[in-house]
Amino acid sequence: MRLAPEARAHLASRLISSLDDLSDSEVERLWLEEAVRRDAELDSGSAGSSPVEDVIARARARRHDSAAVPLLPRLFGA
Repeated sequence: MRLAPEARAHLASRLISSLDDLSDSEVERLWLEEAVRRDAELDSGSAGSSPVEDVIARARARRHDSAAVPLLPRLFGA
């Protein structure tokens, strides 16, 4: 990620806003396509899976964030 945090936030906001134009059925169809694609990648071996604890540890390491505050509540707005 080479964009500044403010630029990334603006881009994310624009991308999320662009989804507002989709119907619920279109969003559901897109999620289903994504799930099928990811499942095929797992089946073919072109993608792997990782335990959630490892994923969180890698995310913290990338952010240099070793704070005692759990990451999952921050990710999901809890």
